[in-house]
Amino acid sequence: METIEVTPRLHLLRFEVGQCYVWRDDDGATLVDSGPRGHGDDIAHALDTVLGSRAALHTVVVTHCHGDHTGSLAEIRRWSTASVFAHELDAACVRGERAPEPPVLEEWERPLFAQVGAHLAGPPAEVDATVADGDVLRGGLRVLHVPGHTDGSIALYEPDARVLLTGDTIAGHDGGVILGVFNRDRARLAESVRLLSALDVEVACFGHGDPVVAGAGEVLRALVRDL
Repeated sequence: METIEVTPRLHLLRFEVGQCYVWRDDDGATLVDSGPRGHGDDIAHALDTVLGSRAALHTVVVTHCHGDHTGSLAEIRRWSTASVFAHELDAACVRGERAPEPPVLEEWERPLFAQVGAHLAGPPAEVDATVADGDVLRGGLRVLHVPGHTDGSIALYEPDARVLLTGDTIAGHDGGVILGVFNRDRARLAESVRLLSALDVEVACFGHGDPVVAGAGEVLRALVRDL
């Protein structure tokens, strides 16, 4: 696992598949997503380095129910008392009460999905509470419901810092951005991206691919113009 500083308050933890983020506030920190299974201890050690102690973690929020974003959540719950949140439409999948709905694949996605699709299922983990559009988490991250990748996908936005974490709604790719892949409803996804492009954003971070660390709002608006 690789730890990368995006801003002084935001760190990216990169795994062999996907990534998660540590958002530091004045009261501790929020972990956005948990990466694939098997990385609970890696995340704990990264928090010890970034925050001084893993005990500073007060919140874990998952952007959606796929296993490359929830896979280490159960491991994290063994060493952390942080409150865990997911959108009400995806929480049952995170808990293992039902399987994630399969994506509706574009033809070009099929070979890629055959390689990595197994990562979409993760071990169950308890969710303490559900969130909905407009909620503000401890530490200031605002919840935006952005369906399309999954029904309960969310993004997190910090307006003062102008930071956006999109989950898999958008992905970094070849120095730019693209729509996320393996979606339930591509039309709804496009509408969600239009919503995100209207925000005042300087830094945008994604579930896969490199962040945009300057001028992210214009990058997102350019993506929308090409839809």
